[in-house]
Amino acid sequence: MKQVTIVCDGSSLGNGRGNTRAAAVAVLGFKGFWKAVGEYLGNATNQQSEIAAAAIGLENLKEPCRVKLLSDSRYVVETMGGTWKRKTNHDWWRRLDKAAAKHDIEWQWVKGHAGHEIQEIADLAARKIAGDGRVDESILDDLAASIGIKEL
Repeated sequence: MKQVTIVCDGSSLGNGRGNTRAAAVAVLGFKGFWKAVGEYLGNATNQQSEIAAAAIGLENLKEPCRVKLLSDSRYVVETMGGTWKRKTNHDWWRRLDKAAAKHDIEWQWVKGHAGHEIQEIADLAARKIAGDGRVDESILDDLAASIGIKEL
């Protein structure tokens, strides 16, 4: 099985109040090379966008992999690790469960806004997509290219 790293983040501008604009981004790494993928979610909460970010990363893997998935969302990491119970967002969790099913995943929490280069890129991209209301593939490509060759 290929060893892949996914660093993901979600953003919800307004976080469920008023005209919410949410997005999710995953940055996928394989053998030191990185690719960013994102999705504009529209009206979603921050928790929902965090779940979606993990799902997007896993959905973009073309075959079963060993995955180290890093998220700054304890909600996602602790829930997928079985520590926390699912009380809400059941449709979002179903999407993530489906995306995770064929992979061997190590769920790892990383502190957000603490200087983790790739997590900061995922955060920046998610906020940009949420603000713009659309995905600009060239921005994602440029952000991934800025990482260079790096193993985590």
